[in-house]
Amino acid sequence: MRPWLRRLVLQALRSSRGFCGSRGQPAPLPVPQKIVATWEAISLGRQPVPEYFNFAHDVLDVWSRLEEAGHRPPNPAFWWVNGTGAEVKWSFQELGKQSRKAANVLGGACGLQPGDRMMLVLPRIPEWWLVSVACMRTGAVMIPGVTQLMEKDLKYRLQASRAKSIITSDSIAPRVDAISAECPSLQTKLLVSESSRPGWLNFRELLREASTEHNCVRTKSRDPLAIYFTSGTTGAPKMVEHSQSSYGLGFVASGRRWVALTESDIFWNTTDTGWVKAAWTLFSAWPNGSCIFVHELPRVDAKVILNTLSTFPITTLCCVPTIFRLLVQEDLTRYQFQSLRHCLTGGEALNPDVREKWKRQTGVELYEGYGQSETVVICANPKGMKIKSGSMGKASPPYDVQIVDDEGNILPPGEEGNVAVRIRPTRPFCFFNCYLDNPEKTAASEQGDFYITGDRARMDKDGYFWFMGRNDDVINSSRSSCLHVLSPFETSWGLREAHLKSLFFPSSYRIGPVEVESALAEHPAVLESAVVSSPDPIRGEVVKAFVVLTPAYSSHDPEALTRELQEHVKRVTAPYKYPRKVAFVSELPKTVSGKIQRSKLRSQEWGK
Repeated sequence: MRPWLRRLVLQALRSSRGFCGSRGQPAPLPVPQKIVATWEAISLGRQPVPEYFNFAHDVLDVWSRLEEAGHRPPNPAFWWVNGTGAEVKWSFQELGKQSRKAANVLGGACGLQPGDRMMLVLPRIPEWWLVSVACMRTGAVMIPGVTQLMEKDLKYRLQASRAKSIITSDSIAPRVDAISAECPSLQTKLLVSESSRPGWLNFRELLREASTEHNCVRTKSRDPLAIYFTSGTTGAPKMVEHSQSSYGLGFVASGRRWVALTESDIFWNTTDTGWVKAAWTLFSAWPNGSCIFVHELPRVDAKVILNTLSTFPITTLCCVPTIFRLLVQEDLTRYQFQSLRHCLTGGEALNPDVREKWKRQTGVELYEGYGQSETVVICANPKGMKIKSGSMGKASPPYDVQIVDDEGNILPPGEEGNVAVRIRPTRPFCFFNCYLDNPEKTAASEQGDFYITGDRARMDKDGYFWFMGRNDDVINSSRSSCLHVLSPFETSWGLREAHLKSLFFPSSYRIGPVEVESALAEHPAVLESAVVSSPDPIRGEVVKAFVVLTPAYSSHDPEALTRELQEHVKRVTAPYKYPRKVAFVSELPKTVSGKIQRSKLRSQEWGK
């Protein structure tokens, strides 16, 4: 154990074994909060990052020792259910035991060495968390992927990452077999199943036979921990690499402040294991001694989520805004959430209407946060801070977040620009290492002293950030003044010249889809919506809204309802933002975690 932790842990363990202080009085009991405070200080940039750090050894094993000494409530560290009666509960000690066995499988049967890469494509089952920790213990670099990946996606990721091993389930294994011959780096394939498959090692069988003894590798803080594939506006998905400390210590402060976790909390994040939010949960909950709750949740089902919140003592819930939008459509008075005290959202912008409905019906506030695959939490509404409805909160320490122009110059409050994180003169430790094998992309993401997120927003005078959309989501619609017919009075040269410039060099309104979606959400006909740009022969592009109707409006006349929605948007926001085109659809394209995929709708509109 690192010296900076050893002193604190030994102090706690000694006090629990009856060591006495001066004059025969018991020594002050060093509570776990003291250890968490040390991690939090590092996370906030108030203490230096240690040279060596390994999350499994320096966090999980520390909690295991404290748990053994009686310094933690009897909550499990991990609690999984499948909705049909199956259940798994692990204490930190049991998690340590099982993850050491899993580490022996990776280092033994799979032959993985520190720095080797392993792809994890598993549904929400306990083995995902087990193998994630096992990768930390062996020094292997984990590469999570969603279970929706098809043969082409798997081949690209295995080839680009040069992964030596993959672990997956029965449903994905045939896709891997179809392309594995084209992936020369792939040496071992692990199957999580009760049956066998030719060419695959059965993980559960190997785990049962594995030893519980394993020596965790010694990793430096800057050694790689995880790789996530993230899609950009052009080209193939890029590889984002995070270090042992950027994730392992980078979420402690936000876990304490935004997620508001303690050792007594049970935290449920409904996200898919392939998305970064699954890792965000792991690295915010376990340093704070909290329990991670998981429901297998094969598909998003509002009633299943609400029944689960009513049945289990979940204190903290995190879902993407789309799921909260579905939840508030239910009759929430039928459910009693006895333990729920804190709710969070992120991954896309939260409509103010959804927040207000959730709070009104449950009595629990909804706290929005914002971040990326490349970062930890960039902005958030921490518990106790005044919430401005529609804002994603203030900058989250240790980040210095600004709104900048395309040259990296800081813009004044109120002006729209690029969301940027200061990386010079000092780059925050809780930041991605680079885009692997892509120095051009890494360089292009930086402008002056800042990392450019690719998102657009504005900051008000109080430091609150207001999300506009991705750079490629923002709609540029020409102003109607560009089509203005000159009056006799305006034919004077000065005015005529001004209008000619307007005609040939037209200005445009920049419209963020979130603003329009939030306006639409306030109408009782709208269950959910997605707003994208659509080609227009005169204005270049205009706002188009794809709308899913509530049952009460499903039989209304489409033309009349379109006009009604257009007039509604004109009333509640700037009139130029109204959707000139409206399409009523039965559902919106979404990721497996429930996040709306505007890019698919935009491509559909533009014929890409």
